[in-house]
Amino acid sequence: MYPNLFRGLRLKKEDLSKYDTPLVGFDGQVVIPEGQISLLVNMEGKEVIVVFVVVASFSPYMAILGRPWIHAMRTVPSTLHVKVKFHTKQGIAVVRGSQQATRQCLVAAVDWKHKQTKQNETAEEIGANMKDGEKVEALLFLIQNVNVFAWSQYKVPGVDLEFIVHKLNIDPSFPPKKQRSIRSAKEHVEAVGQEVGLLKEARTIKEIFFSEWLVNTVVVRKKNGKWRVCVDFMNLNRACPKDPFPMPKIDQLVDATCGHPRMSFLDAFQDYH
Repeated sequence: MYPNLFRGLRLKKEDLSKYDTPLVGFDGQVVIPEGQISLLVNMEGKEVIVVFVVVASFSPYMAILGRPWIHAMRTVPSTLHVKVKFHTKQGIAVVRGSQQATRQCLVAAVDWKHKQTKQNETAEEIGANMKDGEKVEALLFLIQNVNVFAWSQYKVPGVDLEFIVHKLNIDPSFPPKKQRSIRSAKEHVEAVGQEVGLLKEARTIKEIFFSEWLVNTVVVRKKNGKWRVCVDFMNLNRACPKDPFPMPKIDQLVDATCGHPRMSFLDAFQDYH
């Protein structure tokens, strides 16, 4: 059952029972159902209880009646003639479909798929080279732990200062630097204002009025057309002592993965992995 019919029947998510088995759509995508529900289906006076699996995905159809319904109704379907026949108390009932409606559904599905392909030209599937079983297992794991993901850095509230605080180890003998203000383009100013507003709302930064250090922002355009707002830390880096503990070497990082079945390179913020 698809969303249009689910909403049309005025059903709610509270009416659904649990259904954990993933489904594979006609386009090969793995779909996690919303749940399942049992409904009485009446066709030509013959009633049977049908268990519908509800999925929140696009379809030009309202619902698909599969083999359980066909067997319960003892129907004889014919895709060539677009009709089904089954016995009733009044005799043999014939339910005819519409070839025109079928073609319209097919066109709608093709158009939707074409639009999705355009929108996701650079997108990759989860585990493009994984086997189907492993892909389903990884997808289920991500869904079960979806609460640990932050879909945007702006959705992460400020960290409690009693938990962790990040401070710069500035050499007190190094005099503070204030860069001369550089005039920026209007679109750069708008990008900086929007970025600062989001960071303040997320409590990642806070406003101060008597700054000893003052640097200009650097705005660059990313490959996806959006603006990246950077800060010139050159003077500040010079004032901080060098870290005597370098980053772990690549062989140490590789050794740390030993014994684990998978290693994720997922970067959700950049929409790739």
